[in-house]
Amino acid sequence: MAARTSALRKSGRVLLYVTMIVAAAGIMLPFAWMVISSLKLNNQVFTAPVQWIPDPVQWRNYVDIWVKADMVTWVRNTLVVSVAVTFLQVLTGSFAAYGFAKMRFPGRDALFLLYIGTIAVPWQSYMIPQFQMLSGWGLNNTLWAIMLLQAFGAFGVFLMKQYYESIPASLSEAARIDGLSEYGIWWRIIMPLSVPALASLTIITFVQTWNDYLGPLIYLRERPLWTIQLGLQSFVGEYNAEHALIMAGSVLSVLPIALIFLFGQRYFIQGIATTGVKG
Repeated sequence: MAARTSALRKSGRVLLYVTMIVAAAGIMLPFAWMVISSLKLNNQVFTAPVQWIPDPVQWRNYVDIWVKADMVTWVRNTLVVSVAVTFLQVLTGSFAAYGFAKMRFPGRDALFLLYIGTIAVPWQSYMIPQFQMLSGWGLNNTLWAIMLLQAFGAFGVFLMKQYYESIPASLSEAARIDGLSEYGIWWRIIMPLSVPALASLTIITFVQTWNDYLGPLIYLRERPLWTIQLGLQSFVGEYNAEHALIMAGSVLSVLPIALIFLFGQRYFIQGIATTGVKG
């Protein structure tokens, strides 16, 4: 009986691994096709059946994309906006989450629920009043508009609050008894203990901002202000037949995100796994 149970467990484990491998292969297949297509001649990209091995390999596509498109400007603008938005969201989200998690004041829970409820409101429902407001401030067609749009995020507050609640309240109480201010407790005690959650929020925010298309499309009209997503879209329209170059540009736009996940996945998984686990 024990041997049969052990065999069933091994079979189930093998089946699970096979399923995960197939699912991972299915997810990675479009990315693999994109990378392979970026190394092909233009007339080889959409051949049927698919030509999985480029012949000849066109490394020059990665040179031509920089020559034919203003990639330096697009990457620079995207990097500036992504870093600024990530910094602001991590700062404001972690600070607001500390107030909701570690401080008591009248209406705290109701205010938190009201704030978190904004996650369910689609941006499209209020983007026109928001556009009018930013235009009235003279921020339309500037990178500042994108930064202010995403400087605050309810998801970041929710994520950080759930993690803060896993930190024992005795640490904050002991710091208050020692005379440390609330700002000091947040900065010197809570923040150092929240590195996994901070890393998770940083990765999520950076990726979301880097891939944002609708916001820049609405607010950034001049070509020198375009982000990489707007730039690649214009490149599709301008060089409609240059599919290999479009794939090369897409690979370059995905590469920073892939590197961030590669080096930050340990903190990301740890932060997500421990969020909501109370100590």
